[in-house]
Amino acid sequence: MPRSGRQLRIAAHGYEAVIASIGATLRTLTFEERDLVVPFDADAVRPGYRGATLAPWPNRIVDGRYSFGGEQQQLALTEPERGHALHGLLAWVEFEDRLVLDDRVVLAAVIPPQTGYPFRVEVEVEYRVDAEGLHQTVTGHNVGADAAPWGTGPHPYLVAGPSSGSGAGGVDDWTLLLPASEVLTVTPDRLSPIAVELVAQHPEWDFRAARRIGDVFIDHAFTGLARGGDGVAEVRLTAADGHGVGMAWDERCPWVQVHTADTPAVADTHRIGLAVEPMTCPPDAFNSGVDLVTLDPGATHAASWRIFAL
Repeated sequence: MPRSGRQLRIAAHGYEAVIASIGATLRTLTFEERDLVVPFDADAVRPGYRGATLAPWPNRIVDGRYSFGGEQQQLALTEPERGHALHGLLAWVEFEDRLVLDDRVVLAAVIPPQTGYPFRVEVEVEYRVDAEGLHQTVTGHNVGADAAPWGTGPHPYLVAGPSSGSGAGGVDDWTLLLPASEVLTVTPDRLSPIAVELVAQHPEWDFRAARRIGDVFIDHAFTGLARGGDGVAEVRLTAADGHGVGMAWDERCPWVQVHTADTPAVADTHRIGLAVEPMTCPPDAFNSGVDLVTLDPGATHAASWRIFAL
């Protein structure tokens, strides 16, 4: 079996995606053979969280500590260089197949009660493609006896097209439209949340009017999203030739994390894609309680998003 798990291919209307079973990961996504996300090889250990499904929390829990239901919890520090618990508990779990069709797959895994998260939650992940792009829905179902804290989101690195330099893609050359009026500021060393502030106070992160990203560093959560009449927010990333990629989601995700994939020590991955991660809650929501979902026993919660070609 490839290192990334079973390979599940779905295709329709010019879109083709390959889902890897470890982490219910979006390994590749193309439209008419053009990459829309940064891919990786089937037999590679997935680079970090590229394309992974994040649950039961997205982003960071500071120091891996939180209190819920009057009980203090300590999670494993899966981001040791910053001392946080990062991106949930399912990124390296093998999901099982529930449904495999030509244009749709459904995978599932159970988070077992464990140190730091003594709750039992079944997570179902659906991917499907149609004329509107790739749709992903993540559903959490509390199958335990106690209420559980819950949050989710995806981790794709979007690709608009080749850069004017290497030809392998590059964030600096792309134009970003990010309709967010607020940004969560963070500490420079550990990226721990500080405060929600207006992007007008931080013009380097103000992309409400589409503009070239250039050399701006972004690894921040945004909110105050402008939405259409249907409640949908859209992020758009375009290359100089007008081609690009978009991502859309509804009010169930009031936050989006954006990251310019800065890895200066690793030239092959440095700024090769833009992470766009709709989230049901902000970083460290297990502590702040902001937009945190409480899953009562037997309850379910679903959130979804869509990636499409421009």
